[in-house]
Amino acid sequence: MHATPIKQNTSATVATGLDRPEATLAGQSPACRPANRVRTQQGFEVLVLNNSEVELAIVPELGAKIISLKNLRTGREWMWHPPSGINLFRNRYGDCFSKSPLVGADECLPTIAPCSWQGRELPDHGEVWNAPWGVDLAAWENGLLKTSVRLQISPLTLTRTIELIGNEIQLHYQLHNHGATDEDFLWAIHPLLRLQPDDQLALPHSTRELLNGASWVDAITSAIPENNCAKKFAAPISEGLAAIVNPTTREWLRFEWSPLENDTLGLWLTRGGWHGHHHFAIEPTNGADDNLALAATRKQCGVVAANNSVNWSVRLRMGT
Repeated sequence: MHATPIKQNTSATVATGLDRPEATLAGQSPACRPANRVRTQQGFEVLVLNNSEVELAIVPELGAKIISLKNLRTGREWMWHPPSGINLFRNRYGDCFSKSPLVGADECLPTIAPCSWQGRELPDHGEVWNAPWGVDLAAWENGLLKTSVRLQISPLTLTRTIELIGNEIQLHYQLHNHGATDEDFLWAIHPLLRLQPDDQLALPHSTRELLNGASWVDAITSAIPENNCAKKFAAPISEGLAAIVNPTTREWLRFEWSPLENDTLGLWLTRGGWHGHHHFAIEPTNGADDNLALAATRKQCGVVAANNSVNWSVRLRMGT
């Protein structure tokens, strides 16, 4: 992961039909400016940010997972949960991710697959998805959702700040290394997405070419991959863009990020092959492997220097 900024190549926006002007907080009407509130769901505190276009909800105690991401203009809920409904509960450190609530979007760090690295036994989907995160109350009072967590094994602290600007959700990350040596890490945002009929995956041509002909990416609502589930990586990407677009309802959800910060796109589809579930995921990430031990050996992961920090951002937009 690198800190050098670049001007994003947005040539794919015409092909996806999702080109929109840049959002700025100063240019928002009062109705579009974010409001916040706290509610309780199944015994857990849920923090909600919303404006006239978007509503987002997280549960700090459960890995600060995003349990809801809703387009308020159309009513579409983008986050997936099991057909039986949302069931929130705590997991213990080291639990298998398949035994989690399986709701919405989680953060995975410093690995996705369980592995042994540098004398540490790293758990399934990493150390932060089932840990309680702290909330920055001063930021919350100013309409920002800033949460952080100190990892239990690795000498790292992850801070995520979420800001709503119009139809845009901005996620800003900082990873700090408290240790005296450099630390390798894998990071991925892990959003389980709810698909609707006619949804299509829109990618830049350059990214699609890196998927080695995986046909299921061209029919995410109907294709059945081998073994009824599949994960593919595109790397190294030159454009940090991926979207779900529905030509019938005209709804869309778009992910944008800098390929200099995270040079990989992970795509996941299960048609009952993973514990009987049916969902899809778009995963900006910093390595084309889920296993930190393998990725670090190949030098295909992020590195944060001793007593230092790295920063990156992801932007989600939605609309019709």
